[in-house]
Amino acid sequence: MKQNELQLRVNFGDTDAAGIVYYPNYFKWFDIAGHQFFRSIGLSPAKLMKEQNIILPLLDVGCTFERPLYYDDIITIKTTAEEVNRKTIKLRHEVFRQDVRTGHGFELRGWVKEENGRMFAVPIPDDVRQLLEEDGVGACVHMNPLLNA
Repeated sequence: MKQNELQLRVNFGDTDAAGIVYYPNYFKWFDIAGHQFFRSIGLSPAKLMKEQNIILPLLDVGCTFERPLYYDDIITIKTTAEEVNRKTIKLRHEVFRQDVRTGHGFELRGWVKEENGRMFAVPIPDDVRQLLEEDGVGACVHMNPLLNA
């Protein structure tokens, strides 16, 4: 299955009063990593919407937290297309500080068409399914690890 990696820096605002990363930030990072994953394989969500009226809404998400992260840590998020079903794509995310995994989780996204103000799930095209199911790494997407939303 297709894979991608993304590095981010933990900002001061990502931490709580105890000085560790506040848990909802993992979900923000999963969202950023998911969008970067799709861009890295030529499926930019903005381009899909503009050219095909396809959106990739989040249907389900989960995370297991294993170790704390702190301000200024550089993290690597490894994203893999774990499952490609008829109308959904499940992305698996693993978060690392150096070689230590600090958490892991998933996003389940729908393949949804927006038309005349309505949204409805449609089958994932065969060429997209094949692209997602190929082994390999998506094109390198350069992102300065000093930047983070």
